[in-house]
Amino acid sequence: MALLLSLLLIAVGLGAFVCFIIVLIKLFQNEGPLWGILGLICGLYTLVWGWMNADKFNIRKIMMIWTGLIVAQIVLYVLMMSLGLLAANQ
Repeated sequence: MALLLSLLLIAVGLGAFVCFIIVLIKLFQNEGPLWGILGLICGLYTLVWGWMNADKFNIRKIMMIWTGLIVAQIVLYVLMMSLGLLAANQ
C-alpha cells in the first residue's frame, strides 16, 4: 500500500512540476527575467500570477490541472500520514 501511494504521489508531483514549468515559461515571456526569477524562487507567486492571467494568456486549463494536482498531493500526504506510512525518523 505504501509503495502504491508513494508512486502515485511521485506521479502527481511530476505532473505538478510540468504545469509549474509551463506557467513559468509564460511568466518569463510576458513579464521579463526579473519576475521570472521571482517565480522560479517562489512557486506560490507563479501560481497566483497564473490564476490572475489565466484568461489573458489562455492557460486556464493548465491552471486548473495544476491546482487539482496540488490538492491531490495534499490529500495523498494526509492519507499517508493517517495510515502511518510516513515516519518522521526514517
